[in-house]
Amino acid sequence: MSVKQLPETLINQIAAGEVIERPASAAKELVENAIDAGATRIEIATAAGGKSLMRITDNGSGMDAADLDLAIRRHCTSKISETLDDIRTLGFRGEALPSIGSVAKLSITSRRAGDAEGAQVSVVGGKTTGVRPAPANPGTVVEVRDIFFATPARLKFLKTEKAEAGAITEVVKRMAIAFPKVRFVLSGSDRSTLEFPSTGDDHLARMAQVLGAEFKDNAVEIDAMREDVALTGFAGVPTFNRGNSAHQYAFVNGRPVQDKLILSAIRGAYAESIPSGRYPIAVLSLTLDPALVDVNVHPAKADVRFRDPGLVRGLIVGAIREAMAREGDRAATTGTAGMMRAFRPGFSPQAPAPRAPWTPAASPYRPDGYQPQDWGQPEFHPATRFEERAQANFDILTMPTARADIPPEQSVAQAAAAPDAARYRLGAPRAQIHENYIVAQTEDGLVIVDQHAAHERLVFEAMRKALDAKRLASQVLLIPEIIDLPEEDCDRLMAHAAELDRFGLSIERFGPGAVAVRETPAMLGEVDAASLVRDLADEIAEWNTAGGLKSKLEHVAATMACHGSVRSGRRLKPEEMNALLREMEATPGSGTCNHGRPTYIELKLADIERLFGRS
Repeated sequence: MSVKQLPETLINQIAAGEVIERPASAAKELVENAIDAGATRIEIATAAGGKSLMRITDNGSGMDAADLDLAIRRHCTSKISETLDDIRTLGFRGEALPSIGSVAKLSITSRRAGDAEGAQVSVVGGKTTGVRPAPANPGTVVEVRDIFFATPARLKFLKTEKAEAGAITEVVKRMAIAFPKVRFVLSGSDRSTLEFPSTGDDHLARMAQVLGAEFKDNAVEIDAMREDVALTGFAGVPTFNRGNSAHQYAFVNGRPVQDKLILSAIRGAYAESIPSGRYPIAVLSLTLDPALVDVNVHPAKADVRFRDPGLVRGLIVGAIREAMAREGDRAATTGTAGMMRAFRPGFSPQAPAPRAPWTPAASPYRPDGYQPQDWGQPEFHPATRFEERAQANFDILTMPTARADIPPEQSVAQAAAAPDAARYRLGAPRAQIHENYIVAQTEDGLVIVDQHAAHERLVFEAMRKALDAKRLASQVLLIPEIIDLPEEDCDRLMAHAAELDRFGLSIERFGPGAVAVRETPAMLGEVDAASLVRDLADEIAEWNTAGGLKSKLEHVAATMACHGSVRSGRRLKPEEMNALLREMEATPGSGTCNHGRPTYIELKLADIERLFGRS
């Protein structure tokens, strides 16, 4: 069989199969073109989920007849010239319009601001009608009808009209967040009108338009830089989370991306602070030299490749954790809203699970109030003695000096009556109810604290600090374990040997294709060294970081902290409650336990007054 040149129409249809996967893909490409043209107003109209109609109207710079003639040809663009090292626009390949025209009925009408009249060109199934004069307002109108009519096989794989309309909505939302100065209007016979007015330089206001007004009250600003990479944006506090990752938005030099490195870094930053199966809400924007990132790795330009992925991942994880430690230890406003709903008449929560029969092993305190004097239950000490107790239990814990502004020996009444008691973020303790919840009075409301969850977080954070402060204890293997690996994996592991040694994993090179494991982290107990080392080699190959070992150690620390914390059902003395609150105020991350559940809920006085009809 001889080699031959494919027809231009077939070439475009092959390209369309990579670039235009569904109507939302076409919408994305056309909106990107409008933004690159400098549009400040973009209107998107759809019908049948974009299958029968998509019309994108913008007030950008427009095109003349000569530009229109070239725009529908493959690899014709005004956005790059000779290199891919300095891409500063959303589009750059020159494939979108000819690809759409090869599988749909495409019409483009455009006019430059200074021209007397506009021009129009049509492409139907890859066949063009030629450019002709047409009346037009300044800007461009692109109309796509009957998408994939020329490729019926692709048409069969489209989802329902509702699903396709939802995908287009998601595209517009991402573009709206990235470009707050642009007004977006999404309308059509298949949807109610969705409008995002321009918010100018107020990026957070645009995020609130897309993510909901609650995001503004539950977000922490991110602003960090490492070497030549800048990270800005907003991340939700851990207690403000969702059931999927659809509310995580990432941008690289203004380009919306769905990059797995960035999403993985966000997940890692919230480890041990969000419940399993829940996802944080975040909007992050990376800015760096275009030469340090490759955007030409995916036909839809959704993925990117960083020259130094380890630096980018470390920047995201570190910046989010620093921001959460700075001001993320607060209860989400949604918790207060849920409490308010629970108090309203007619609320019928699911019946609680029946309580297990009381036994001495479950709690040293009987329901009738009788308190035996000695059942071997370890005494819960106030903040000034947390270190002694934790050190005895775990032998790796170094607690920071307690910052209990109110001396532990003061009574609750004395603490509450102190002139400056109201200035404490978690207030002065007033009572303990059901041997598990501490009720504290603040200046403008009250706080309810889960004592076990709170103390669990305190112990875990102290253990996490110990992980960073010194080399962890290790157990020496009687016979070193030799692990065969590809030579390149051995090279990667040895490049991180010093970092691994700090966490108690000692490795040495053993010939060209193997490493010898001489010590493993004591915290991990009996561990499959071969599996651990191979997992680390895979992680380093993908992310250029060995953070997985630290994550494993932190998971162990979280489990130990859970078992070593003050238990539910433990009756606390007034000074112990006070010490716990003060230690929470001094400990980063204390707003959630190690499993991501909130450690406290806050109810403002104004909310309480509304419950009683006093406001």
